[in-house]
Amino acid sequence: MKSLIRSLVLAGMLAGAGVAGAATVSVGGAPMLAQKNIVENAMNSKDHTTLVAAVKAAGLVETLQGKGPFTVFAPTNAAFNALPAGTVDTLLKPENKQKLTAVLTYHVVAGKYTKHDLEKIIKKDGGKAMLKTVQGGTLWLMMNGPQNIQIKDEAGGMANISTYDVMQSNGLIDVIDTVLMPK
Repeated sequence: MKSLIRSLVLAGMLAGAGVAGAATVSVGGAPMLAQKNIVENAMNSKDHTTLVAAVKAAGLVETLQGKGPFTVFAPTNAAFNALPAGTVDTLLKPENKQKLTAVLTYHVVAGKYTKHDLEKIIKKDGGKAMLKTVQGGTLWLMMNGPQNIQIKDEAGGMANISTYDVMQSNGLIDVIDTVLMPK
């Protein structure tokens, strides 16, 4: 009888852990639903209005709604606000669409890389891993302490991932605190 009770208690705990593990992540005050795609979820985040406006201006909505899978390192509004004055306004001008597209696609990697996947790649590559972006450039990833992954861009800038593994129907989003810049 004690064995049956222990088994039932353990099963209940495991079932509860499964439900907790499947919890929906909120970003920018909005739930990020795994059945929605990258663009649909980003449009609901109050922290990513600049990114969404830029994606629209660059004509990348259809691409990021595609099958994927994609890993998107998504800079927050605060990250865009930290750029030199006038940078965002300049990038959003129609005549700068090619440059804007290059900056945005530099934040996208083909494939679905969870935090665990990134940590494995970093460890396998001796503490510093390289990922090729959809734009064609390179990002370098490294651990910054036991729980944080940093991303270095081609311009020497560093970004921290603040929210990992926001699952989407066509990939995942990792929220970052800095706009990554290609060469």
